Amino acid sequence: MTADTLSRTFAALADPTRRDIVARLSVGDATVNQLAEPYAMSLQAVYKHLRVLEEAGVVSRPPGPQPRSVRLETGPLNVMDEWIEQYRRRAEQRYQRLDRVLAELDDEEPEA
Repeated sequence: MTADTLSRTFAALADPTRRDIVARLSVGDATVNQLAEPYAMSLQAVYKHLRVLEEAGVVSRPPGPQPRSVRLETGPLNVMDEWIEQYRRRAEQRYQRLDRVLAELDDEEPEA
């Protein structure tokens, strides 16, 4: 499930408009009309972007009559964050080892 969630989340966030929608929803819930306001695209195009985000689990819209608020769901973002953090830690450990090796080499060099 995690790999599938991760793939869907990264794919959904590959588009700059969808990333912007997520950024705006991080401030608070919004209706589709509110989300569509700053974009030079049709409301149908915004719905398509939202559908991709919904299918990835990044946003949700509760059932009911219009207007419905769109809500940011953090679960898939947390999975993505954990995956990124795992590799960030590994890279940081490699840099720390390199720093130690370079410091040892510096200590071994005779002063001229």
